[in-house]
Amino acid sequence: MGATALTKDTFKDTIASGTTLVDFWAPWCGPCKIQLPIVEELAEELKGQANITKVNVDDQPELASEYGIMSIPTLLIFKDGELQNKLVGLQSKESLAAKLA
Repeated sequence: MGATALTKDTFKDTIASGTTLVDFWAPWCGPCKIQLPIVEELAEELKGQANITKVNVDDQPELASEYGIMSIPTLLIFKDGELQNKLVGLQSKESLAAKLA
């Protein structure tokens, strides 16, 4: 299954409850291609514990703008709809897992 792709229509409902990681990425972004498999692995490992999601900034420019995404990958961590952490650039699986715990 992996990370769930979000749109402006599904974003708010998805982050509303629990812990959610959102990976803002684009298919042409080199570091994003390295980050995405890490995010997909976390989606499998943390199933039931956290929502692991992704937003293609090319397809969802409104969301990227709303959250001030200036460079990608940028990963946002929400807890019950509140932004807890903003991580810019490539992140290790261990670092992300620790921040989601």
